[in-house]
Amino acid sequence: MLLRHFAIAPTVVTVEGRLFLRYFSVSLRLEMPPKKKEEEKPTPLMGRFGTSLKCGIVGLPNVGKSTFFNVLTKSAAAAENFPFCTIVAVPDVRWDFLCDYHKPASKVPAFLHVTDIAGLVQGAHEGQGLGNAFLSHIWACDAIFHMIRAFEGEDVTHVEGDVNPIRDLGIISEELRKKDEEYLKDKVNSMDKTVVRGGDKKRLGELESLKKIYHWVSEEKKHVRFGTWAANEIEVLNKHLLLTSKPVIYLVNLSEKDYIRKKNKWLAKIKEWVDNNDSGAVIIPLSGALEYKLIELGPEEGEKYLKELGTQSALAKIITTGFKALQLQYFFTAGKDEVKAWTILKGSKAPQAAGKIHTDFEKGFIMAEVMKFDDFKELGSESAVKAAGKYKQEGKNYVVNDGDIIFFKFNAGAGLTEKKKAK
Repeated sequence: MLLRHFAIAPTVVTVEGRLFLRYFSVSLRLEMPPKKKEEEKPTPLMGRFGTSLKCGIVGLPNVGKSTFFNVLTKSAAAAENFPFCTIVAVPDVRWDFLCDYHKPASKVPAFLHVTDIAGLVQGAHEGQGLGNAFLSHIWACDAIFHMIRAFEGEDVTHVEGDVNPIRDLGIISEELRKKDEEYLKDKVNSMDKTVVRGGDKKRLGELESLKKIYHWVSEEKKHVRFGTWAANEIEVLNKHLLLTSKPVIYLVNLSEKDYIRKKNKWLAKIKEWVDNNDSGAVIIPLSGALEYKLIELGPEEGEKYLKELGTQSALAKIITTGFKALQLQYFFTAGKDEVKAWTILKGSKAPQAAGKIHTDFEKGFIMAEVMKFDDFKELGSESAVKAAGKYKQEGKNYVVNDGDIIFFKFNAGAGLTEKKKAK
């Protein structure tokens, strides 16, 4: 608050026949406008940044990982595959609808990168089997498909001697935690020498965060992703990409018979274990044997076979769940030339989304013209969406939603402004 004084113009007054000039002084209280609140920074996401993130298939030997990976590889839609890594199209009925509507020359869906990681064994964190190499492969992934065996079969031996998915869950969970514990112990000891004894005060905050994380993993014996971390601690975690910080999707591999009848003696026990140890995580039953059979039959015969059995494939659900676990989403550009799903990180704003199409779109961003897919489908055309007042012009602070259909306006340079229908 400020107090200001003002002198008002003089007034002539008469006192006992004599003239006087009188000035009036007025004090005004000026209220200063309230300070703008600083925009709260959102808590950063845990994990790597980027859109080429990977899911790794993890589990003990002989639980069905390779069969599942082969299913993914053979189902890959015109994407290049590498040894132990495949790129599969993310199924989406919205993308299908847009392709049917526009009948474009080019159709580009979103893709999920999946890596097959050889089986872990008990003691892998100490180098048992080929443990250290395989654990490093998990380090390079951003989410985990944890394959659990719940099918019997004398022709496929179990590394632990018998089928017991609850025991197997505990083994894998502990191996990942112990590897993180070992890594954090070495990192804390190393930083103690350079930061504390060496007087490197700039990294003192990182060391304190690592000690807190180490206590959580080693003393509390919990996975990193179950902790509540401050923004600065998440920044530290994102430098180290610990194994137990990665989201996990549990895939329960059943026999074809059990999958079709939706019954297995282990399902309830697996759910109980996950509820107690990884609350909120997704559990997806599947039959690797059935999925492989469907691939061999081909799309038409496979669909016919599923109808006869009264069931459906779990593949689409697994792929879309894996994609979402990576904190990824996509928006569409759609027209006669091309229908394309552009992958972005969840929470991306319009300029960053535009930059996925071309860096010039982000640099010269003016606005995004946005339609919701549901509005487009319901009303039947872009012009109908506009007529209904549901075609929006959004600025640089607009957070892109999954499934938005977007056209961008951007400054093309040399004083020219173009409306760009992204292709």
